[in-house]
Amino acid sequence: EMEAKYTRKMQALRDEMDLRRKTELHELEERKNTQISELMGNHEGAFGAIKNYYNDITAKNLTLINLLKEQVEDLKKKETVLEKEKAEVLLQNKELTGPLQEAQELVAELQKKLVHYYRDKEALMNSKAHLKITQKELKDLQWEHEVLEQRFSKVQAERDELYQKFTRAINEVQQKTGFKNLLLERKLHGLLNLLEQKEVELSEVVAASNLSPSALSLVSHKLEDVLNSKNATIQDLQLQLARVCKAHNDMLQTFEAKLTAFGIPLDNLGFQPLSFPFPGQ
Repeated sequence: EMEAKYTRKMQALRDEMDLRRKTELHELEERKNTQISELMGNHEGAFGAIKNYYNDITAKNLTLINLLKEQVEDLKKKETVLEKEKAEVLLQNKELTGPLQEAQELVAELQKKLVHYYRDKEALMNSKAHLKITQKELKDLQWEHEVLEQRFSKVQAERDELYQKFTRAINEVQQKTGFKNLLLERKLHGLLNLLEQKEVELSEVVAASNLSPSALSLVSHKLEDVLNSKNATIQDLQLQLARVCKAHNDMLQTFEAKLTAFGIPLDNLGFQPLSFPFPGQ
Protein backbone atom coordinates (compact mmCIF):
# COMPACT_ATOMS: atom_id res chain seq x y z
CA GLU A 1 0.00 0.00 0.00
CA MET A 2 2.78 2.30 0.89
CA GLU A 3 4.51 1.46 -2.39
CA ALA A 4 1.26 2.08 -4.27
CA LYS A 5 0.74 5.27 -2.29
CA TYR A 6 4.15 6.60 -3.05
CA THR A 7 3.88 5.43 -6.62
CA ARG A 8 0.72 7.46 -6.99
CA LYS A 9 2.41 10.46 -5.33
CA MET A 10 5.41 10.03 -7.55
CA GLN A 11 3.19 9.81 -10.58
CA ALA A 12 1.24 12.87 -9.46
CA LEU A 13 4.48 14.76 -8.79
CA ARG A 14 5.83 13.63 -12.13
CA ASP A 15 2.69 14.81 -13.86
CA GLU A 16 2.81 18.08 -12.00
CA MET A 17 6.43 18.49 -12.85
CA ASP A 18 5.78 17.60 -16.49
CA LEU A 19 2.97 20.11 -16.58
CA ARG A 20 5.17 22.76 -14.97
CA ARG A 21 7.96 21.89 -17.39
CA LYS A 22 5.62 22.08 -20.34
CA THR A 23 4.22 25.36 -19.04
CA GLU A 24 7.69 26.82 -18.54
CA LEU A 25 8.76 25.53 -21.96
CA HIS A 26 5.71 27.11 -23.50
CA GLU A 27 6.43 30.39 -21.76
CA LEU A 28 10.06 30.14 -22.78
CA GLU A 29 9.03 29.44 -26.35
CA GLU A 30 6.72 32.42 -26.31
CA ARG A 31 9.43 34.70 -24.90
CA LYS A 32 11.88 33.34 -27.42
CA ASN A 33 9.47 33.86 -30.28
CA THR A 34 8.72 37.35 -29.01
CA GLN A 35 12.44 38.19 -28.82
CA ILE A 36 12.99 36.64 -32.23
CA SER A 37 10.13 38.68 -33.62
CA GLU A 38 11.54 41.82 -31.99
CA LEU A 39 15.04 41.02 -33.22
CA MET A 40 13.76 40.31 -36.71
CA GLY A 41 11.81 43.54 -36.65
CA ASN A 42 14.82 45.43 -35.39
CA HIS A 43 17.07 43.75 -37.91
CA GLU A 44 14.64 44.47 -40.70
CA GLY A 45 14.46 48.10 -39.60
CA ALA A 46 18.24 48.37 -39.31
CA PHE A 47 18.66 46.59 -42.63
CA GLY A 48 16.17 48.94 -44.23
CA ALA A 49 17.97 51.92 -42.73
CA ILE A 50 21.31 50.56 -43.86
CA LYS A 51 19.87 49.76 -47.23
CA ASN A 52 18.46 53.26 -47.53
CA TYR A 53 21.76 54.73 -46.28
CA TYR A 54 23.80 52.80 -48.79
CA ASN A 55 21.28 53.50 -51.48
CA ASP A 56 21.63 57.21 -50.72
CA ILE A 57 25.44 56.88 -50.70
CA THR A 58 25.33 54.94 -53.96
CA ALA A 59 23.06 57.55 -55.51
CA LYS A 60 25.29 60.32 -54.26
CA ASN A 61 28.37 58.50 -55.48
CA LEU A 62 26.78 57.95 -58.87
CA THR A 63 25.87 61.64 -58.98
CA LEU A 64 29.39 62.55 -57.87
CA ILE A 65 30.88 60.17 -60.42
CA ASN A 66 28.80 61.70 -63.16
CA LEU A 67 29.76 65.17 -61.94
CA LEU A 68 33.43 64.20 -61.76
CA LYS A 69 33.19 62.70 -65.24
CA GLU A 70 31.82 66.01 -66.44
CA GLN A 71 34.56 67.86 -64.57
CA VAL A 72 37.18 65.51 -66.01
CA GLU A 73 35.80 66.22 -69.47
CA ASP A 74 35.90 69.95 -68.72
CA LEU A 75 39.43 69.62 -67.34
CA LYS A 76 40.53 67.70 -70.40
CA LYS A 77 39.07 70.43 -72.57
CA LYS A 78 40.76 73.05 -70.39
CA GLU A 79 43.99 71.04 -70.49
CA THR A 80 43.79 70.99 -74.27
CA VAL A 81 43.19 74.75 -74.29
CA LEU A 82 46.02 75.25 -71.76
CA GLU A 83 48.36 73.09 -73.83
CA LYS A 84 47.63 75.30 -76.80
CA GLU A 85 48.09 78.43 -74.67
CA LYS A 86 51.28 76.89 -73.22
CA ALA A 87 52.64 76.34 -76.71
CA GLU A 88 51.73 79.90 -77.62
CA VAL A 89 53.30 81.23 -74.37
CA LEU A 90 56.47 79.20 -74.98
CA LEU A 91 56.64 80.62 -78.46
CA GLN A 92 56.09 84.12 -77.07
CA ASN A 93 58.74 83.46 -74.40
CA LYS A 94 61.21 82.44 -77.11
CA GLU A 95 60.32 85.59 -79.00
CA LEU A 96 60.59 87.71 -75.81
CA THR A 97 63.90 86.18 -74.61
CA GLY A 98 65.94 88.66 -76.63
CA PRO A 99 63.96 91.75 -75.50
CA LEU A 100 63.95 90.39 -71.94
CA GLN A 101 67.75 90.11 -71.94
CA GLU A 102 68.00 93.61 -73.40
CA ALA A 103 65.55 94.85 -70.76
CA GLN A 104 67.58 93.15 -68.00
CA GLU A 105 70.77 94.76 -69.30
CA LEU A 106 68.93 98.08 -69.48
CA VAL A 107 67.70 97.62 -65.89
CA ALA A 108 71.26 96.83 -64.72
CA GLU A 109 72.57 99.90 -66.51
CA LEU A 110 69.75 102.04 -65.07
CA GLN A 111 70.52 100.69 -61.58
CA LYS A 112 74.17 101.72 -62.04
CA LYS A 113 73.01 105.12 -63.26
CA LEU A 114 70.68 105.31 -60.25
CA VAL A 115 73.61 104.62 -57.92
CA HIS A 116 75.64 107.29 -59.72
CA TYR A 117 72.62 109.59 -59.57
CA TYR A 118 72.33 109.26 -55.79
CA ARG A 119 76.08 109.69 -55.48
CA ASP A 120 76.04 112.75 -57.75
CA LYS A 121 72.99 114.09 -55.89
CA GLU A 122 74.79 113.78 -52.58
CA ALA A 123 77.93 115.33 -54.10
CA LEU A 124 75.75 118.14 -55.51
CA MET A 125 74.23 118.81 -52.08
CA ASN A 126 77.70 118.84 -50.54
CA SER A 127 78.90 121.12 -53.34
CA LYS A 128 75.96 123.49 -52.77
CA ALA A 129 76.71 123.61 -49.05
CA HIS A 130 80.39 124.13 -49.81
CA LEU A 131 79.42 126.76 -52.41
CA LYS A 132 77.43 128.70 -49.82
CA ILE A 133 80.39 128.57 -47.44
CA THR A 134 82.73 129.54 -50.28
CA GLN A 135 80.46 132.43 -51.33
CA LYS A 136 80.42 133.70 -47.77
CA GLU A 137 84.20 133.34 -47.61
CA LEU A 138 84.40 135.09 -51.01
CA LYS A 139 82.36 138.03 -49.71
CA ASP A 140 84.57 138.21 -46.63
CA LEU A 141 87.67 137.98 -48.82
CA GLN A 142 86.31 140.66 -51.18
CA TRP A 143 85.73 142.94 -48.23
CA GLU A 144 89.21 142.15 -46.91
CA HIS A 145 90.54 142.67 -50.44
CA GLU A 146 88.99 146.14 -50.62
CA VAL A 147 90.41 146.97 -47.20
CA LEU A 148 93.81 145.58 -48.22
CA GLU A 149 93.69 147.48 -51.51
CA GLN A 150 93.12 150.70 -49.62
CA ARG A 151 95.92 149.81 -47.22
CA PHE A 152 98.07 148.73 -50.17
CA SER A 153 97.52 152.04 -51.93
CA LYS A 154 98.47 153.86 -48.77
CA VAL A 155 101.49 151.61 -48.16
CA GLN A 156 102.47 151.88 -51.82
CA ALA A 157 102.49 155.65 -51.57
CA GLU A 158 104.54 155.41 -48.38
CA ARG A 159 106.79 152.87 -50.08
CA ASP A 160 107.36 155.15 -53.07
CA GLU A 161 108.15 158.02 -50.77
CA LEU A 162 110.47 155.84 -48.65
CA TYR A 163 112.00 154.43 -51.82
CA GLN A 164 112.86 157.89 -53.08
CA LYS A 165 114.21 158.94 -49.70
CA PHE A 166 116.09 155.70 -49.26
CA THR A 167 117.55 155.87 -52.77
CA ARG A 168 118.84 159.38 -52.11
CA ALA A 169 120.17 158.32 -48.71
CA ILE A 170 121.85 155.19 -50.08
CA ASN A 171 123.49 157.20 -52.84
CA GLU A 172 124.75 159.78 -50.37
CA VAL A 173 125.94 157.15 -47.88
CA GLN A 174 127.52 155.10 -50.64
CA GLN A 175 129.37 158.12 -51.94
CA LYS A 176 130.51 159.08 -48.44
CA THR A 177 131.52 155.57 -47.41
CA GLY A 178 133.19 154.95 -50.76
CA PHE A 179 135.18 158.13 -50.48
CA LYS A 180 136.06 157.43 -46.83
CA ASN A 181 137.05 153.85 -47.59
CA LEU A 182 139.17 155.07 -50.49
CA LEU A 183 140.96 157.55 -48.22
CA LEU A 184 141.54 154.91 -45.55
CA GLU A 185 142.85 152.41 -48.08
CA ARG A 186 145.17 154.99 -49.62
CA LYS A 187 146.38 156.02 -46.18
CA LEU A 188 146.96 152.38 -45.28
CA HIS A 189 148.86 151.71 -48.51
CA GLY A 190 150.92 154.85 -47.93
CA LEU A 191 151.81 153.72 -44.41
CA LEU A 192 152.73 150.28 -45.62
CA ASN A 193 154.94 151.70 -48.35
CA LEU A 194 156.51 154.07 -45.84
CA LEU A 195 157.12 151.19 -43.48
CA GLU A 196 158.79 149.19 -46.19
CA GLN A 197 160.90 152.19 -47.15
CA LYS A 198 161.91 152.80 -43.55
CA GLU A 199 162.83 149.15 -43.11
CA VAL A 200 165.01 149.33 -46.21
CA GLU A 201 166.63 152.55 -45.02
CA LEU A 202 167.18 151.09 -41.57
CA SER A 203 168.81 148.04 -43.05
CA GLU A 204 171.11 150.23 -45.13
CA VAL A 205 171.99 152.41 -42.09
CA VAL A 206 172.71 149.39 -39.93
CA ALA A 207 174.84 147.86 -42.64
CA ALA A 208 176.79 151.10 -43.19
CA SER A 209 177.27 152.15 -39.55
CA ASN A 210 179.03 149.06 -38.26
CA LEU A 211 177.46 149.61 -34.82
CA SER A 212 178.39 147.56 -31.82
CA PRO A 213 176.03 144.81 -30.73
CA SER A 214 174.80 146.79 -27.74
CA ALA A 215 174.06 149.85 -29.83
CA LEU A 216 172.50 147.66 -32.46
CA SER A 217 170.31 146.07 -29.79
CA LEU A 218 169.27 149.50 -28.53
CA VAL A 219 168.43 150.64 -32.04
CA SER A 220 166.56 147.40 -32.64
CA HIS A 221 164.48 147.93 -29.51
CA LYS A 222 163.63 151.47 -30.52
CA LEU A 223 162.82 150.29 -34.00
CA GLU A 224 160.58 147.59 -32.58
CA ASP A 225 158.82 150.20 -30.47
CA VAL A 226 158.29 152.35 -33.53
CA LEU A 227 157.09 149.31 -35.52
CA ASN A 228 154.73 148.28 -32.73
CA SER A 229 153.32 151.79 -32.67
CA LYS A 230 152.89 151.77 -36.43
CA ASN A 231 151.35 148.30 -36.33
CA ALA A 232 148.90 149.46 -33.68
CA THR A 233 148.02 152.43 -35.90
CA ILE A 234 147.56 150.06 -38.85
CA GLN A 235 145.36 147.75 -36.80
CA ASP A 236 143.31 150.71 -35.62
CA LEU A 237 142.84 151.86 -39.20
CA GLN A 238 141.92 148.34 -40.28
CA LEU A 239 139.34 148.15 -37.48
CA GLN A 240 137.88 151.48 -38.53
CA LEU A 241 137.76 150.28 -42.13
CA ALA A 242 136.10 147.02 -41.06
CA ARG A 243 133.49 148.92 -39.02
CA VAL A 244 132.71 151.21 -41.93
CA CYS A 245 132.45 148.24 -44.34
CA LYS A 246 130.24 146.33 -41.93
CA ALA A 247 127.97 149.37 -41.43
CA HIS A 248 127.75 149.77 -45.20
CA ASN A 249 126.93 146.07 -45.74
CA ASP A 250 124.39 146.08 -42.89
CA MET A 251 122.73 149.09 -44.46
CA LEU A 252 122.57 147.25 -47.82
CA GLN A 253 121.04 144.14 -46.15
CA THR A 254 118.46 146.29 -44.35
CA PHE A 255 117.66 148.08 -47.59
CA GLU A 256 117.23 144.75 -49.46
CA ALA A 257 115.03 143.40 -46.64
CA LYS A 258 112.80 146.48 -46.79
CA LEU A 259 112.51 146.20 -50.57
CA THR A 260 111.56 142.51 -50.23
CA ALA A 261 109.01 143.34 -47.50
CA PHE A 262 107.39 145.95 -49.78
CA GLY A 263 107.44 143.51 -52.72
CA ILE A 264 109.89 145.55 -54.81
CA PRO A 265 112.34 143.50 -56.92
CA LEU A 266 116.00 144.42 -56.45
CA ASP A 267 116.34 144.89 -60.21
CA ASN A 268 114.08 147.99 -60.01
CA LEU A 269 116.90 149.99 -58.33
CA GLY A 270 118.55 150.75 -61.67
CA PHE A 271 122.04 150.19 -60.24
CA GLN A 272 124.02 147.54 -58.39
CA PRO A 273 124.96 148.57 -54.81
CA LEU A 274 128.61 148.02 -53.94
CA SER A 275 129.31 145.52 -51.18
CA PHE A 276 132.75 146.15 -49.65
CA PRO A 277 134.78 143.14 -48.54
CA PHE A 278 136.24 143.08 -45.07
CA PRO A 279 140.00 143.63 -44.75
CA GLY A 280 141.85 140.42 -45.36
CA GLN A 281 139.18 139.04 -47.74
